[in-house]
Amino acid sequence: MDPIAFHIGFLTIRWYGVMAALGFITGVLVAVKNRKFAGMTSDQVYNMMLVAMLGGVGGARLFYVVQNWEEFRGRFWEIFRIDHGGLVFYGGFICAMVALTVYCRRQKLSLMKVLSLLGPSLALGHMFGRIGCFLNGCCFGYPTQAPWGYVYPEGTDPDRCYHLTALHPVQLYEAAGNLIIFCVLQYLLPKSRGGQIAGLYMVLYGTMRMVDEFFRGDYENHYLGLTPAQLLCFLVIPLGIAVIIWSGRRNKANDTANDSTGN
Repeated sequence: MDPIAFHIGFLTIRWYGVMAALGFITGVLVAVKNRKFAGMTSDQVYNMMLVAMLGGVGGARLFYVVQNWEEFRGRFWEIFRIDHGGLVFYGGFICAMVALTVYCRRQKLSLMKVLSLLGPSLALGHMFGRIGCFLNGCCFGYPTQAPWGYVYPEGTDPDRCYHLTALHPVQLYEAAGNLIIFCVLQYLLPKSRGGQIAGLYMVLYGTMRMVDEFFRGDYENHYLGLTPAQLLCFLVIPLGIAVIIWSGRRNKANDTANDSTGN
């Protein structure tokens, strides 16, 4: 594992940045393919993804910096070096949601349809992001005797925590989970209506993340024996179930209203 992909003159390109870029590009392409679900044009999708990216990356970095402030004390400019890794997914999710809500209102788009449209894109993009975490050596797992355990090179953060010890490749677990979620959501999207896919994404990802966090080894602080991400999952999963139920009832009410109008 080497976090550096290649050099262009004095510029160092890290695998984390490469995978993040791949995740964004593939996410955009999937959203463009699915754009008719939310009645959007290609230009609207591109603009929306840019807004979501800026809000998401900014929020993800902000949450990471707040959680790891000691790492940046006296190194102010390092806060902006996201190519060095250090993003908190749920921070990005919250801020991206705020940005998307504002965008949809201004464009007079259905927020729930847009969120469902973004479900497959988010899962696929996150898959690439987690592969980037693995190559970067962040978000690592705890020691394991499993034959697929991974030993990080000396001098890396995982090595400083667990010297020459095989660790769970927890980043790849989550990458695989996100790939499965992407396949499920992409298959069901054309068969769904309203915010059903958005709710299903929250349930599937929240459940997968809840389990995945038990294999993480990079957290120093736990709350009630749970990581911050797991605590958030206790909100995300019920919220996703509520969205699915609400969308189903709203779809049924719309069908009833249409039938009455037709009669």
